[in-house]
Amino acid sequence: MQHKTIALLPTLLLAAPASGSGKTLLTLGLLRAFRDRGLHVVGAKSGPDYIDPRFHQAACGRASSNLDAWAMAEGELRARAQGALGGALGGAGGDGPSARPLLIVEGAMGALDGAPPEGKGSAADLAAALGAPVVMVVDAGRMAGSAALAPAGLRALRPEIEIAGVILNRIGSPRHEAAARRALEGAGLACLGAMPRQEALALPSRHLGLVQAQEHPQLEAFVAAAGAAAAAHLDLDAIAQAARPLRAEPGDAAARLAPPGQRVAVARDAAFAFAYPHLMADWRAQGAELVPFSPLADEAPDAAADAVYLPGGYPELHAGRLAGASAFLGGLRAAAARGATVYGECGGFMALGEALVDADGAAHPMAGLLPVTTSFAVRKMTLGYRRLAPRAGAPWAGALNGHEFHYATIVEEGPAERLFDATDAAGKALAPMGLRVGRVMGSYAHVIAPG
Repeated sequence: MQHKTIALLPTLLLAAPASGSGKTLLTLGLLRAFRDRGLHVVGAKSGPDYIDPRFHQAACGRASSNLDAWAMAEGELRARAQGALGGALGGAGGDGPSARPLLIVEGAMGALDGAPPEGKGSAADLAAALGAPVVMVVDAGRMAGSAALAPAGLRALRPEIEIAGVILNRIGSPRHEAAARRALEGAGLACLGAMPRQEALALPSRHLGLVQAQEHPQLEAFVAAAGAAAAAHLDLDAIAQAARPLRAEPGDAAARLAPPGQRVAVARDAAFAFAYPHLMADWRAQGAELVPFSPLADEAPDAAADAVYLPGGYPELHAGRLAGASAFLGGLRAAAARGATVYGECGGFMALGEALVDADGAAHPMAGLLPVTTSFAVRKMTLGYRRLAPRAGAPWAGALNGHEFHYATIVEEGPAERLFDATDAAGKALAPMGLRVGRVMGSYAHVIAPG
């Protein structure tokens, strides 16, 4: 397919009727294909997702952000999206068409799927807040004439959202493609490309989602192949022309969560990778110095840090290795002993406990700073948004918005102060969350933004 160079307008959002439709692969393909054309393209992800943004970064070479229409106010969403666009343009230079950035937002789940009770926070809500046209990704593998149903339904249910067009995914033959295109044309919907089945481009998954980008054995070859497929089968010019400027309103601004200290040691490796880029950026913007360290490499947190942050991740997959990381565990205990704030979220909370039981039932000793034992052998999926009210001694005051997503459970718990009072997305009161012993604290909740 031949392409001409055109001026880009800023943003669009990829949505789908359901999870598993191929949004991630197509987002990666578009990011890489536009980057290969010399354009300043950047990705973002709708909702609470730590893994897809790392793939976005690998595809386009720029950090991807999270835009959460449940946890963030509309003005904050627009401010953060505009910041992402500004970051993409920074250092570009020149006034030519390629100097204008393009933000491609990957939606989560189905286009109208949000939090109960009213579905708030869906990809459609995000598109409306940003003024972003929606490109619908339709898995046409088991349909042809029905390909127009979902995008036409979204157009009818959310008429304030512009449906820019449809990408047909998992097309089996030219005849199949022609039938699906006719259905779209009959509904007045533009077809922006038809991607054939790409079995070689499947992404491996595990219990919390895709295998992390840094663990993909041939990541660069994978995203290069996705970009080549997008360039070959999608109408990149039409997709770029469909983008529209972000909405802007007076007072659009991001609410920043205060850093837990001025010098913050941040665990960062395959076991503790679930730190939101926007929070890290906000902490730096408020003057905090972030010092990364790797527990899996048996690195201790910086001895001069007045706070240690253990984000979530996959400690359950590395429990034996973490139990043997004496410098790491000793460094956590030393930080607690000198009065530093030691804060763990989800996987980080598990690492601060007495022990972590792996999938085979073997118990591995952890830092022993909180009286809790967690288990990946006794599993129960916990998933949902949380409104959090910090109790005395927590790193923050005031309401917080967050979420939980884990399979591990608490099998033993001793006496300690609770960290948060909590409700779910529907306002139902939950049991108080987390534990605190002095300046050591943690919970299964991931904090997203101030409430």
